[in-house]
This record gives sequence, C-alpha cells and structure tokens, in this order.
Amino acid sequence: MASTQVNPTRMELTRLKKKRITAVRGHKLLKDKRDELMRQYLDLVRENMEVRLKVEKGILSANKNFVIAKAGMSEEALNTALMAPKQEIRLVPGARNVMSVNVPAFECETRTADENDIYSYGFAFTSSDLDGAVKSLADILPDMIRLAECEKACQLMAAEIEKTRRRVNALEHVIIPETEESIKYITMKLDENERSTQVRLMKVKDMMLEEQYHYKERA
Repeated sequence: MASTQVNPTRMELTRLKKKRITAVRGHKLLKDKRDELMRQYLDLVRENMEVRLKVEKGILSANKNFVIAKAGMSEEALNTALMAPKQEIRLVPGARNVMSVNVPAFECETRTADENDIYSYGFAFTSSDLDGAVKSLADILPDMIRLAECEKACQLMAAEIEKTRRRVNALEHVIIPETEESIKYITMKLDENERSTQVRLMKVKDMMLEEQYHYKERA
C-alpha cells in the first residue's frame, strides 16, 4: 500500500535509501539499548528481592523486640520514652542516569553524627528490649531507603523497556519493510521508464534512418 503513494523519482529514491540506512542504524542501537536495559533491570529486580527480604526480616525482628519491651514496661513509660526523639533524619533526593533513565538516588543525612542519639530516653527506666527494637529499626533504615530506590527504579526501567520495545518493533516490522517496499517500487518504475525511453529512442532513430533513406531515393 505504501509503495503506491510515493513519487517514483530519483530524488525520492535517494531520500528513501538514506531513510532506510538511518532506520537500520537506529534499530540496531535501540535493540542494544533494550538488551542492556533488560540486563540491568534483571540485576535490579534480584537486588530488590534480596533487600526486601532483608527489610522484612529486620522489621519483624524490631516488632518482636517492641512487643517484648511493651510486655516489660507500662504503656505510659513506653510512650514517654518515645515521645521526644533526639535524632532527626533528612532524605536528600537525587537521581542517576541508567541508559537514559533517571532513577532516584536518596542521600540520608542526620541532624547529629552521634549514633547514640537514636535513643530518645535514659537507659535507667527502660527495658533493654526497647534498646534492641530501636537499634534494629535504625539499622534497617538504609536498607529501607535502598528498597525504595530499587522499586522506583524497577518501575521506571520497566516503562522505558516497554517504550524501547515498541520502537524496535515499529522499526523492524513497519518502517523498514515499508521503506524497502517503496524503494523496490520506485526502482521498478524507474527501470520501466528507462526501458520505455530506450524503446522510444530506438523507434525515433529508425524513423529518422527510414526518412533519410527515402530522401536519398528521391534525390
């Protein structure tokens, strides 16, 4: 269908040949990009699963410690101990480029550098199980941040892979075949025109020779 809508001229043929070269080159680059994206995506998915298991294990451990601490302390004492936190955490959002995909990268900053500031209470009137619960939550925080990065990066890379896959398919199954069909159509038409021109020239030549021959006979 596409071949019948093109102008069968040499200029159009040259343009289509350049278009085909560009499309083939773009197809190869996009396929390489898709394959590399897929490789990095699978690595990220594996890391995401590992970090998720680690986070779930850490949260489960922290919850157990909190339950034990709650059993050994009164609810008022527990609420009072956790009422006024000393430490403060701030996430600085950033991004890193992975195959033209900007994936999130968070930097964690604390108000103070003292590791003991995670405890907002004195140790004299609290259970040691509460210390373990707070410490386990503090330890699992970097993994939770990394899990958030991985999950968002997986979403963004999956969307980019799908977009790249559609472009590769469009080039491979639509644009390149249609361009080649149009090139074939124009080449065939130009060959036909060239043959027709040669036939006309031969006829004109025969007519001129015949006319010249009759002229000589009359002379």
